[in-house]
Amino acid sequence: MTRTIAPPHPFDAAVELTPVGDGLFRGHTSPAYANMVGPFGGITAATLVRAVQQHPDRLGDPLSLTVNFAGPVTEGPFEISARPVRTNRSTQHWALELSQGGVVATTATAVFGTRRETWSSTEIAAPDVPALDEVEAGTFPDFIAWARNYEMRFVEGGIPTTEAAEHPDTVSTLWVRDTPARPLDFAALTALSDVFFPRIFLRRGQFMPAGTVSMTVYFHADAEVLAEQAEDALLGTARAQQIRRGYFDQSAELWGRDGALLATTHQLVYFKD
Repeated sequence: MTRTIAPPHPFDAAVELTPVGDGLFRGHTSPAYANMVGPFGGITAATLVRAVQQHPDRLGDPLSLTVNFAGPVTEGPFEISARPVRTNRSTQHWALELSQGGVVATTATAVFGTRRETWSSTEIAAPDVPALDEVEAGTFPDFIAWARNYEMRFVEGGIPTTEAAEHPDTVSTLWVRDTPARPLDFAALTALSDVFFPRIFLRRGQFMPAGTVSMTVYFHADAEVLAEQAEDALLGTARAQQIRRGYFDQSAELWGRDGALLATTHQLVYFKD
């Protein structure tokens, strides 16, 4: 009897890398995660995390990641260089570059490390929202391919329609998870940290040219907490603090089971009007 091998999850196919020696990895962009211009930034960030995870010298799990989108990533092959610049007892610092045809498109730094049991406190709380099954699933325009890989149920601040008016604030809160369902891991959590569309879309009630310049993710969960999350939806909320002279910031939180804070993220985004 011939055994049929199931194809990989679209996410795993998108972040697949082939080691080619000396901290170098080769990959290829995925049409399933295309954005309005180039790939979805979250999938690029997730691929950088995967590169460090596959490096033979890696210590521990992600603690933070900062990605600087220096230029457009075009459809096709790319190469990632991952280099540990310093390893301490419990932390390890990484420098990464994604290039195409010898031209650097993305730079990043990451901190990986091991955690130990300590006193803990969380001073913010998850938003008080209706349960997942009480919120209708939302849809994105067809030209945003990457959004089809996520189930998004907006409690507030959904994607604006063509008839939308300006919104009084920039807050979006939603339930979100991979579709098809997939157990949560660090790479997937990285990508989920970028599912929040540019805040200016909501504030102005319209689509306009915008793109992330720099994104930082802080990972508050360890591997055990992510395993407990399994395939459950996460609760996310995002907002901007100021929109001014072609740039704005964007901050977000991702919450899991029992109100566990899994990640916080901060971005600098450019826009044109």
